Formats: sequence, C-alpha cells, structure tokens
Amino acid sequence: MTVRPDSSSAPVASRLLTADIAIVGAGAAGLATAIFTRRADRPPSVVLLEGAKRPGAKILVSGGGRCNVANARVEAADFSGGRRVPIGRILGGFPPERTVAFFRELGVPLHAEEEGKLFPDSNRSRDVLDALLGEIDAVGARLLTGQRVLDVVPCGDRFRVQTPTMAVDARRVVLATGGRSLPKSGSDGAGLEIARRLGHTIVPTTPALTPLLLADADPLHRELSGVSQPVALSIWIDGVRARRLYGPLLWTHFGVSGPVALDASRHYLRAELERRPVRLTLNFCGGAAFDEIDRLWIDRARARPTASIAATLASIVPASVAEALLRRLSIEGCTTLAHAGRDARRRLAHALDAWPLPVAGARGYNFAEATAGGVDLAEIDPSSMESRIRPGLFLVGEMLDADGRLGGFNFQWAWATARMAAAALAAR
Repeated sequence: MTVRPDSSSAPVASRLLTADIAIVGAGAAGLATAIFTRRADRPPSVVLLEGAKRPGAKILVSGGGRCNVANARVEAADFSGGRRVPIGRILGGFPPERTVAFFRELGVPLHAEEEGKLFPDSNRSRDVLDALLGEIDAVGARLLTGQRVLDVVPCGDRFRVQTPTMAVDARRVVLATGGRSLPKSGSDGAGLEIARRLGHTIVPTTPALTPLLLADADPLHRELSGVSQPVALSIWIDGVRARRLYGPLLWTHFGVSGPVALDASRHYLRAELERRPVRLTLNFCGGAAFDEIDRLWIDRARARPTASIAATLASIVPASVAEALLRRLSIEGCTTLAHAGRDARRRLAHALDAWPLPVAGARGYNFAEATAGGVDLAEIDPSSMESRIRPGLFLVGEMLDADGRLGGFNFQWAWATARMAAAALAAR
C-alpha cells in the first residue's frame, strides 16, 4: 500500500524506520528492484523512498505517452558509456523475453513495432505505471512518497537514509534516482552526488537523446520545419568519421530532432565535453557514397534526359528539401538533366552526400530522454550491482555510466539492473 508522509511535526529522531533494504527512487529501476526483491522465497523488508508526491513521471511521458517498455533485440553494442563486457553480462541476466513475460504477469501484454520497439497493447504508459504500482502493493513493499532523500550515511554495517522529515535505518541501500534528464520528474542529479559522497567516481554527465540546435546563419531548418525524412548522419570527431547513424530526421524551428538526431546528440555532446573537434554531416541518400550519387545522376540523365533537375531531385528527397537545396546551390531547377553541366551535377552530389549541420548546442536535460555519464561501471560488480567501493550499497538504472540508443533500450537497462540487484539482495 502506498504510504504518504503524515503531517505531524515530530522531530526526525522520533520518526525512524527500520528495514532490511531502503530503495532511493521510485522510477522504473527502483520500482522493479522492489518488486523483484519482494518476490523472493524469503523476502526482506523493503522501504521505497520517492521525492515526488506521485511516482513514475518519466514512465508516463516516455514514448509519447505510449511507453516504449523495451526492445525485442538488445545487445551491449546498443549502449555507450562503460565497457561492453559488464554491460552485456547485466543485459544477459534479464533478456527482453523475460521483460515481456514480466509485464504479461502484471496484466500488460506487449507488442513489437518497427525496429523491435515493444509497447503495451493498450498504448498507454499509464497502464505500465499502474501495473508496477499495483505489484508494489501486492508484494508488500512499503512506498513512501514526498520523501526526498538528502543523504545516505554509513553507520557501521548499516546505513542511515535521511529525508527532511524522517530517517530509515537499513542493512542495504539501493540508489535508483536516475541521472539528470527531465529534472522536473525528480532526476536532477542528487543521487549522483550521494554516490560521490559515498566514494564513487562520477563520469561527467551530458544530455543524451536530446534534440540539437542549429545555427541561424543559414536557417535551412526553419524553412523545412515539420519535414521528416530518412537520412544517414555522420559524426566526425578529430577529423575522422566516428559514427554513422541511420534513421528518420525531423527538421524543426530550432534545429533537428527525430530518432537519428537524438541518437547522434549523445556522441556530439560527449566530444564537446572532452574539447575535441566535432561536426555533423547529413547524407540524404541513405549513406550512399559521393561516387554512387554522381553515378545515379548520370544514369538518370541517360534514362530521362528531358526530366528537370527539380523533379528528379524531388524523387529522392521531399520536394521542399529539393527546392531549398537547389536554391542554396544556385542551380536552376527547371534545367533538364541533359543540359545540366558537370559542375552543377557534382555540386549536387556533394550536397546530397555530406550536407553540413551547423550545431549550435542542444535542448539540454529538460528535453533529454537519457543521461550519458554517471557512476563509473568499473566500480560496480555486474553480477550483483553492488558497489565495489561501499559494500551494502547497490546502484541501478540510469545513474550508471551506460546509456542506450533510442528504442526502449534504456528501459531494458532499468529492468535488467533491477533484476540483477534484486537477486543479490534476496540472497543476502
């Protein structure tokens, strides 16, 4: 049963709870850890502390209100941050099929959509949150809302978890406070500071899965605002193409968004944080090389010499994009392919291959779906999620230095880390 703090003015010392396990944060990872732990044959007592009056705000807004619960295919290669070996080990302990089974048990059947994204059949994130909260009640975990944790202090072989109005004395503590994304939901980095005070190394954080701002020197994005198209996006770091990402891009009044831009944001912002030269280029032809694009135009000219450049280009990219590119390249769209000169053809091929995106920043944590950076994974035992620095302390979910690409991967990380931690906590 959800328990809210009472309105008494009793001093902190007289409001002391005792529990086997205190979980800080009632987001996806915290709720799942409590559920899995209490499902054990001999369940320890669990107190779950949540700073917000209503838990699960990030669950409710995820996936446009539909909640992309997981992905049907999850590998360590889908994540950045810490080393892939421990990430793969953690993910392997609770693969997507077990996530599907878990939510089916909760009365929330899932279905797969494009690129393996798993959504509840109802397409309602509220159903996901209600099912998790209902199971918290069913398994007998004690959820206290409106109790923002200020600090976790070691006391011998136990911990004192302090809030403004009470304290919890616990044998084990799980930090599940999230990173810094969507700070209005409560993920404001406070948990990372608690982990730092407990001796952990915090890999510097940046927003991840956040829209990118473009400079207004040539406001192509404003002209094309609302247009979506499939592209290949290249991230160049230290003069070398570090990554090429594929997917839909959405032009907006402030810059670019859409899955491919959100996935690119993490890598661009990390390079900036490290003060490394970084730039983005856009390929309008699915990643085809310059020579392939040039050959495409030559072949089109032979097949349809009387077709206009504008009409031909509009068969490759949206018409509004074709018009904007031709205007910027000073190429007459009405010119036929047969009369288009070599110079114009090659300028167009270069533009389609590597159009520069002048990134001027990002929309930040307020619009980010995840956080890059966090508690160093090297300081966590991947078989239990227990701290190697502070025995009895466990860390799960987004506050760890592992962030997945768009498509349900970060939720799967929450479920997998929660299950790994719960197995160790129940065994203790």
